[in-house]
Amino acid sequence: MYASTLIGPRHDCRQKGCSGCGGFWSCIAAALALLLGGLFTGAAVAETWRLETWAAPFDYQSPSRTIEYTPLVAASRKWRICAAYPHLKDSYWLSVNFGMVEEAKRLGVALRVVEAGGYPNLKRQIAQVKACSDETTDILVLGTVSFEGLTPTVLEIAKRMPVVAVVNDIADPGITAKTGVSWISMGRSIGAYLARRHPSGSDPVKIAWFPGPLGSGWVPFVEEGFRGALTDSSAKIVLTKYGDTGREIQLLLIEDALEERPDIDYIVGSAVTAEAAVSVLRARRLTDRIYVLADYFTHAVYRGLKRGRILAAPTDLPVVQGRLGIEQAVRVLEDKLAFKHLGPAIRLVESSNIDAVGTEGSLAPATFTPTFAVE
Repeated sequence: MYASTLIGPRHDCRQKGCSGCGGFWSCIAAALALLLGGLFTGAAVAETWRLETWAAPFDYQSPSRTIEYTPLVAASRKWRICAAYPHLKDSYWLSVNFGMVEEAKRLGVALRVVEAGGYPNLKRQIAQVKACSDETTDILVLGTVSFEGLTPTVLEIAKRMPVVAVVNDIADPGITAKTGVSWISMGRSIGAYLARRHPSGSDPVKIAWFPGPLGSGWVPFVEEGFRGALTDSSAKIVLTKYGDTGREIQLLLIEDALEERPDIDYIVGSAVTAEAAVSVLRARRLTDRIYVLADYFTHAVYRGLKRGRILAAPTDLPVVQGRLGIEQAVRVLEDKLAFKHLGPAIRLVESSNIDAVGTEGSLAPATFTPTFAVE
């Protein structure tokens, strides 16, 4: 999770509340402690985000390191950014949307958002990004529905303006910068959790695996990490169901899986899969027999973790990714790009640490609704 350093409450040694400071200089020291502690009540100064960057940009297999990243304070002008999402059907992309909206407001840039309605809608997203990248736009921020399906379109757009990829990975041609995390690491994180619960030689357990839509910019990678982490364990995938991350589709896939393999011990998949599984298992009175894990973190997954219905899920801090995508876009436009490839450090959330991890940087506020324009 990113850390921030922000101005704390005004501290005046002439006020009664400062009598415990032990004098003027002690009062100043106390004020500085509040400042460095990251308490937020005023304007931001020297904010920093804890991020990961890769030695070879766009190559998640290359060595990575953690950095303390200082974002821009403000844009030099009111740049016009268009952001394209795969969908806004679940709270993951809603949290990305929240991060982008907040960062656009903070930097003072204009933001327009379009969403394709789901991963099967490649043609719709192609049409959207072409319209999005007209003469009223300075840069395209792209959350793709397909790893390679948009490459010809991106190359065409890149002749007129920069393209920054955000969250979902995409083929490199035409891309100026990327904001994201390694979905191999996301899959490995939840697979390693299972491997620790069921080491090689222990009683075997059966997994129904719901990786998401084939052809998307993250499913092949999350599968690679998840399956690889299970190699030296007694947990075995006995059924795999691919499909879009809409709730209705995932409900049907889970119902089919339970009919085909009623002997499964785990349901593992997208956050939407996990949310749907909690409902299905409750209705079938299987909650105490079949366990649920998610390979990313949303509001529903958070509730499931708090209630003990979901065992674990990694967070890739989608709010931070949304903010970083906009900040990176402004840096590209102002020729201030310091890192071509950045993302938050992944953290596994489970019942033992959920309160310590919290929701900041991961989840949009409950009151936030999809926002398609920042003027």
